[in-house]
Amino acid sequence: MRSTTLTSALMLVLTGSVWAADSAEEKIRQQLNQVDSRLQVQSIEPAPVAGLYEVMLSSGETLYADMNGEYLLAGQLFKVDQEQGLVNLTEQKRNVARQAAMQALDESDMVVYKPEGPVKASLYVFTDVDCPYCRKLHEEVPALNKMGVQVNYLAFPRGGPGSPAHKKMQTIWCATEEGRRERMDEIKGGERLDDETCDNPVLDQYMLGQKLGVTGTPALITDDGTLLPGYMPAARLQQILKLN
Repeated sequence: MRSTTLTSALMLVLTGSVWAADSAEEKIRQQLNQVDSRLQVQSIEPAPVAGLYEVMLSSGETLYADMNGEYLLAGQLFKVDQEQGLVNLTEQKRNVARQAAMQALDESDMVVYKPEGPVKASLYVFTDVDCPYCRKLHEEVPALNKMGVQVNYLAFPRGGPGSPAHKKMQTIWCATEEGRRERMDEIKGGERLDDETCDNPVLDQYMLGQKLGVTGTPALITDDGTLLPGYMPAARLQQILKLN
């Protein structure tokens, strides 16, 4: 009898915990909807800190809320680790989302520079062809390829739809796979090509970059989803990617 009673009590506790989580998620969703109905919640999960819930928005932003949704924190959550120091838990979670997003991409939708030998690592690079530091990074691509790094370019015209960079990048993406590399080389080298239009993923990639936290170019994403903002020379990237 005692065993049965204990089992029943545990079931009640577990059921109550699930109900509490469901109730908190519902309350948080309701509160956010009242604040701004345009806010789209992607997920709500208990945060590593007791009493807080991690709210992921479809825009890529992360919020932290109490169980009633009355208090909201916008920012990053850090944990003090004795070995690693300050660990950015918010960024770690975003790394997982970025990694999944990169793995879901089709290679045929990117401008790809492959190494001649085996691929030891990949870099996904959100680029703007008019960005000086993007052009500087492009000069490092042959060195990265020699290290075994595959460079996958994604479009991020900083001026948005209709900007000069957007039109140039459409022209690149309207070519064949090999033609895209040639046009990328030419345009980043300062050449002027006639504008072309076609069905292309340029704006979709631009919006994806915004969702993943890209605010400027170049923005590099590694195989594990880590975001590296800004230009870095090949030698520094070799260290970060731990390539010998």
